[in-house]
Amino acid sequence: MNDAMTDTHSESGSELLAGQPLRIVERDGVRYTLLGTAHVSAASVQAVEQAIGSGQYDAVAVELDPQRLQALTNPDALAQLDLVEVIRKNRVALFAANLALAAYQRRLAEQLGIEPGAELKRAVTLAQERGLPVHLIDRDVGLTFRRASQRLGFIGKLKLVAGLGAGLFSSEDVGEDEIEKLKQGDMLESSFGEFASESPALYESIIGERDRYMATRLREERSDSQRNVLAVVGAGHLAGLARYLETDTVAPGPLRQALEAVPKKRNVPWITLTILAVILAGIGVGFWKGGMGMGADMLATWALYTGGLAGLGALLAGSHPLSILTAVVVAPFKPFRLSIPTGAFSALVETRLRRPAYADFLRLRDDAQSLKGWYRNRVTRVVLTFMLTNLGSMLGLWLTGFTVYGKLV
Repeated sequence: MNDAMTDTHSESGSELLAGQPLRIVERDGVRYTLLGTAHVSAASVQAVEQAIGSGQYDAVAVELDPQRLQALTNPDALAQLDLVEVIRKNRVALFAANLALAAYQRRLAEQLGIEPGAELKRAVTLAQERGLPVHLIDRDVGLTFRRASQRLGFIGKLKLVAGLGAGLFSSEDVGEDEIEKLKQGDMLESSFGEFASESPALYESIIGERDRYMATRLREERSDSQRNVLAVVGAGHLAGLARYLETDTVAPGPLRQALEAVPKKRNVPWITLTILAVILAGIGVGFWKGGMGMGADMLATWALYTGGLAGLGALLAGSHPLSILTAVVVAPFKPFRLSIPTGAFSALVETRLRRPAYADFLRLRDDAQSLKGWYRNRVTRVVLTFMLTNLGSMLGLWLTGFTVYGKLV
């Protein structure tokens, strides 16, 4: 299976890339030169230029997926987004996470004077100019987010949202310690702050799994005409990628499919169902023991808390009055649509009534860096409507449950 594996400063590749993190793995007749880069380093861009310019390689692989490559090479790609489809497919949270990542990268670019991922973009450009095959070996960022989210509990998801929010709205310069960590780590990991390193589940999804995924993609793209492949990856992935590339024996096709799979949630939302059961039982007991007056009072409490707080969330998001009204009306019917969040309805109404213009999409990267920008931009305001309406609806559900339980006791 493996012929050899060498470390930094070994064989001809290391002479060309002296001083750069490097691993060389030979497997199945293919020599893989794994170049570890810092996503915010001009030296890494120069190393990529030297390597590809040498003419030693038959193909170039990069730590990118099609979506991230498009974001790097086409800044106007977001203008082609169908926001209605994002809401209907329940991908608003993923869209918000992508905005947080884009805002973090923009802060780094402004502070350091270099675009994060510039060496990856340069690798693709140079390879295309020389007519070399380009392999995008990283996993789709959406799959990574969804698999990471499924590994986290309720508290973990709250920390994840808090970490993304902190990075999104912070106006302070990125600290030197964080920059140094980024040079040795991974962009996605750094975007989540300290929570990534503190959460084994999240770390495994965004680092460990992707190491194996990229190694699998390299094996999957193997070709008799490509005997010398340069792989440009973040330095934080270098050791894991080399290890999996050298030792993994699982067939690459099925393994890639397994690492891309996002199992549908089969778990029953017991907490939500328990609260709803308490509320419905309380309302039923109210009608039985207290008559119409007490039962109606509990129904009014349910409608007031769920609808009122959902509407308040939409109001705090700066939503259109009809979007707010939609939240107030839809929230009390939660028992009949457990899988559809209240925020989806108010966000759809907001999108229809205040349809984002082309200019809103073009300003997304800039507006997403400040809270004021989120309220000014119609795209991000739809996201705020979705998130704050859901937050209000959830608080209303819990508050109603405690209130009805207190009356029953």
